Amino acid sequence: MKHYEYIIIGFGKGGKTLAADLAARGKTVAMIEKSNEMYGGTCINIACIPTKLLIHHAKKDSQLKNEKSEYYRSAIEDKNKTIAALREKNYKTLADQDTVMVYTAEASFVGTNQVRLKSTEETLDLTADYFIINTGSEPVIPPIDGLKEADHVYTSTELQQVAELPEKLIIVGGGYIGLEFAVMYANFGSEIIVIDSASDFMENDDRDIAEEVLKVMQDKGISVVHGSKATAVSNHESGGIEVTLEFDKGKELTETASALLLATGRKPYTEGLELAKAGVEVDDNGAIIVDDYLRTSNRQIWALGDVNGGPQFTYISLDDYRIVRDQILTGGSYSLAKRKNVPYSVFIEPVLSHVGLNEKMAQEQNINYVVATMPAANIPRTKINNQPNGLLKALVDPETKRILGCTLFSAESSEMINTVRVAMEADLPYTFLRDNIFTHPTMSEGLNDLFKKFDGKLA
Repeated sequence: MKHYEYIIIGFGKGGKTLAADLAARGKTVAMIEKSNEMYGGTCINIACIPTKLLIHHAKKDSQLKNEKSEYYRSAIEDKNKTIAALREKNYKTLADQDTVMVYTAEASFVGTNQVRLKSTEETLDLTADYFIINTGSEPVIPPIDGLKEADHVYTSTELQQVAELPEKLIIVGGGYIGLEFAVMYANFGSEIIVIDSASDFMENDDRDIAEEVLKVMQDKGISVVHGSKATAVSNHESGGIEVTLEFDKGKELTETASALLLATGRKPYTEGLELAKAGVEVDDNGAIIVDDYLRTSNRQIWALGDVNGGPQFTYISLDDYRIVRDQILTGGSYSLAKRKNVPYSVFIEPVLSHVGLNEKMAQEQNINYVVATMPAANIPRTKINNQPNGLLKALVDPETKRILGCTLFSAESSEMINTVRVAMEADLPYTFLRDNIFTHPTMSEGLNDLFKKFDGKLA
């Protein structure tokens, strides 16, 4: 029976980075990935990178509507080619290490320090001193009648593999994944209907931001149906799909489309791991329970990334790696308790980015704040790039003058939000961004004007 110092289950961002780090220090590592289509993890293969590639192509397609089907097909081909190259690079990064063995197989625990690997070729048992679980997440499939029998029903992973552009796409789910796909496919030329079970669009966001996003989406021809859920689907005689919608007051409506996208969230992926045999506990949502140092109930096992129930971002998986790396290599003290102000970006058009508190959160937590807003069109750069849509918003503590949070719905906000986060992490007052020297003409210099608006409010 082969023994390793470390066994990592799942080729995701945190796990693969830790494997390379351990190998560089001469540690023996087994990397186990069940699919040769997932070397490198979710982000590279089915999430961040492929979707952003398609979003990039979709923007270029806005002037090519007469050739939209062929253009979409070429965008899918380009995405597939790029992802294949990245996947191969990730595989070689580990497989070429002398102390790393990559196994393509399904893993399940048979004891506290032993796993069984099953592949099409063989069954093999391995033992290790320590284990890291980095198996990511999988789509949540809602209970809709007829789902298994209907054609043209896809998850976000599956739709990216379809080379034919749907003329009309119904998206079940008004969350960020659903909105990204809505804008992407609208830009490619599809007719889009978003089925949103919430009564308020983007219910966790401030109303002024949500209303601005909705306006931009409606200008693109995207229809958002609030307070509704899909209860049944079936194949339509036209070759597409028929969807029955039910509203809060009992009303029903039927819509037909070329395809249906299920964008109803993701859940931790632990299927087949037999965690109980390793003494690893999970919560009611199926997430592996971890402490602030990402150790599970079995102290020899850590869990990184989506599978531990934290924010589902690849950069969080990378930060999880830092927590575990510090424990293994330096005995460091970095932990979840020290992680604050996690930013995120939603790649609609323009991009929606956020860090810290919004007004809704501050009110719920009874935190005193002062708010400032500014139209994105006030930034000179928007006249150059012809991207005037959007709204910038920030919250400041009136006593300390520290930044509590910021939401940027504007072009290039995915870069700008990182600057705001650095100021927050450094515990700097809002005046730091008000007076910072930014190059011109850039979107970032809009932060000067946004934070200058606090002067009169905080005098």
